[in-house]
Amino acid sequence: METLVAVARSPRPDYGRIEPPVAAPELPGLEVSTVAAVALRELFQTWGLDPENTGTPHWNPLGGFIPPGSRVLVKPNWVLHYNQSGGGLECLLTHASVIEAVVQYAALASPRSIIIGDAPVQGCDFEALRRVAGVDDLIGRLAARGLPVEVRDLRRSILSGGEPGSRRRETGRGPDSYVLADLGGDSLLEPVSGASHRFRVTMYDPEGLARSHAPGRHQYLIAREVLEADAVINLPKLKCHKKACLTGALKNLVGINGNKEFLPHHRKGGSSAGGDCYAGRSWLKRLAEEAADAANRLPAGWPPRLLSRVSGALLSVSSRLGRGGDIEGSWYGNDTVWRMVLDLQRILAYARVDGTMARQPQRTVIHITDAIVGGQGEGPLAPEPVASGFLTGAVNPVAAEWVHARLMGFDPDKIPLVREAFEDFPYPLARFAPGDIHARGSLSLPTVRFRPAKGWKGHCELDHVPDTASDPLLLA
Repeated sequence: METLVAVARSPRPDYGRIEPPVAAPELPGLEVSTVAAVALRELFQTWGLDPENTGTPHWNPLGGFIPPGSRVLVKPNWVLHYNQSGGGLECLLTHASVIEAVVQYAALASPRSIIIGDAPVQGCDFEALRRVAGVDDLIGRLAARGLPVEVRDLRRSILSGGEPGSRRRETGRGPDSYVLADLGGDSLLEPVSGASHRFRVTMYDPEGLARSHAPGRHQYLIAREVLEADAVINLPKLKCHKKACLTGALKNLVGINGNKEFLPHHRKGGSSAGGDCYAGRSWLKRLAEEAADAANRLPAGWPPRLLSRVSGALLSVSSRLGRGGDIEGSWYGNDTVWRMVLDLQRILAYARVDGTMARQPQRTVIHITDAIVGGQGEGPLAPEPVASGFLTGAVNPVAAEWVHARLMGFDPDKIPLVREAFEDFPYPLARFAPGDIHARGSLSLPTVRFRPAKGWKGHCELDHVPDTASDPLLLA
């Protein structure tokens, strides 16, 4: 089952209601009436879950993953409360109807508790997100059906105002709400830690990263709910990503870490100067980086706001000169972000409740990806919608992401996040080769070519778009 990826086409590429409803004798309401719920039900059947009870009141498709009495964590993509592209929330966030459908089936397994949690970016207004994304309505509907579910913001601190110079404040989650996991020399960041002073994440003090990541020390601050869970249901939104090329089953796990200053996203400087923020060298970008670093080291107030504007002005000049205006590693040469993401995947799989690493997986993790409406272009914060129209399910995130790349029209071998996940390292993520992966699903599933972020254009695409008539990936 490790190499199987189930794919189900949704009735429509939207999140509306279905008329007439579809019979679902296994659920208390005996029917499902949303596009997401109908697609999820088909996904479980395609996946082959609890096949002997399919179509009966006894069908319990997630029962094989969630023993009775389990603590379940559902991890959606709740990155931000608005889409910076203006393209709407459907291509930005895991849709509430997908979460609701998954929780209903998880409840059939008689878990002890279900928590829905994520750590959005520091500038996210979590209360606004709950409101505009329909999360509060979702929780109300579940409670009315006798399914009490908790929603938690897993961040330790937030940035009020969401811009440089704004005041950071605590969320109320204390140190006991987190577990420090240190991969040490086994981190995939270790081979580039000779330049650990270059590790950066946008709008965070570089000194914080220096405390967390150095040769022989690679610490992540994991929400305790994650490591205490017996089963984790990872519910990503499939999108293009400026730094990693795509975000789905692998990248979504960034949200289990409670403070972003534990997450190196890129390395300061151009590729000709020991960094991976941008190609080559640029004195304008170097000055912009210095101004941004100075702003991030200062307490809240007007000085960091001024320095941030200086940095932005320098990047604007660079862009007008045709040199690009990005210093955040938003390109195909980013050699840092994939390492951090795969570290988090290994922690999720192998870390004990105290943060130490075991040799065997410590919890069940499954991955159900929302691509009913996908996100293309400048994700993860400014995607534009793609009517992709499918869900995927897998027990292995590497297999899932390899299939996702193909379905998006991308070549997995050109994407470090996917390609490197197959390598042989401690606490492995894939004990198989790409050629062992097979997808199972409707042969009428369309393959949609997503438009990549501009920093990846021309560097991640397949040479041809696979189709269901000729690609063995979709005929298994």
